[in-house]
Amino acid sequence: MADSEKTKLLNGEYWDNQYKANTTGWDMGTVSPPLKNYIDQLTDKDIRILIPGCGNTYEAEYLLEKGFTNVTVIDIAPTLVDKLKQKFKNNSFIQIVLIDFFQHQGQYDLILEQTFFCALNPELRKNYVEKMNTLLSSSGKLAGLLFGVEFEKEGPPFGGNKNNYEILFQPLFRFITFETCTNSHPKRANSELFIILKKK
Repeated sequence: MADSEKTKLLNGEYWDNQYKANTTGWDMGTVSPPLKNYIDQLTDKDIRILIPGCGNTYEAEYLLEKGFTNVTVIDIAPTLVDKLKQKFKNNSFIQIVLIDFFQHQGQYDLILEQTFFCALNPELRKNYVEKMNTLLSSSGKLAGLLFGVEFEKEGPPFGGNKNNYEILFQPLFRFITFETCTNSHPKRANSELFIILKKK
């Protein structure tokens, strides 16, 4: 299969097969250090938080450990979602939803970005920005990590650069933080941008 054909097939079946086969090389096995640091600075434990394309969602687990009470995670892979529902079955502070991000409805004060943007077909990036804007409350924020490098191999993950991202987000978001990440996980050192964007 040509790379361009593979890119078009980044659907639920594709991602479900990755979890079934345990070919999840992007999984670091722990909460991302920059997001852990950001979460530690949040004081309102009742804000509505969404993590799209959540994967094994170490970030959600950390949020719950820190006492956050309104966490929603969504993913398109049934095998993963079933696993997460079992893992968190006794915790009423997290909602786990099997759905395509672009079909999801809701209002959130904070959306955490962690390897979701880079997993999408780049043709969907404008749609991603528009959907994020729709899902955020009037003062809502999008915070997290983007790869600030281009990858030689066809994705996922798909890379990019700060200038292109700024052009992409500028119409609908104000930039609070948009900088090279200095506390990345060692596996991702010198490759990440940390962002905090506020809905316009």
